[in-house]
Amino acid sequence: MSSNSFKIAEKSMSKAGQILPESYNSPTYGQLDWQDALAKMIWFMSRDTKGHYEIIIGTDSEAQNGTADFVSAVIVHKKGKGGVYFWGRQKILNLHSMKQRIWQEALISLALAEKLVYDFAQMGLINQPRPSLGAPDDLNLEIHVDIGPNGETRDMIAEIVGMIRANGFKVATKPSSWGASHVADRHV
Repeated sequence: MSSNSFKIAEKSMSKAGQILPESYNSPTYGQLDWQDALAKMIWFMSRDTKGHYEIIIGTDSEAQNGTADFVSAVIVHKKGKGGVYFWGRQKILNLHSMKQRIWQEALISLALAEKLVYDFAQMGLINQPRPSLGAPDDLNLEIHVDIGPNGETRDMIAEIVGMIRANGFKVATKPSSWGASHVADRHV
């Protein structure tokens, strides 16, 4: 990550205060706090322990007059059988550039992924010897970022993807990043 990009990300984080949403919504379960959303994810995956699941985390945002509205989605997808998702919203002041918002989206998704891995490890659901290692092999987790080879975000791909991979997570960009560009975007 270039030093200029790091300064932008660091500045936006200091403005953010609490980087993760405090409550989550689900079309299936309504409004929940993080612990209840986590319990619903675990319950959903426990109903068919032989199923193949993937967890997708993505964030999208929209800005108006220096205030950015961020929506983060956590999707538990049972391959070939549908899934459930949970989304949380937060507003952050003084983010004026698209570049600041894109970095903040990536940082929020990364923090959410790290929290999910940490909580799963604390519950004994995954084998994670050190929480800073990203997603372990026994958890199919991918972060979806709302950047792609076309448009204004194309110059940010290498840095954002590099940051997420350096933290031990798989990452998808447009057009494959449906968790950010379709699910989270639906609620912005």
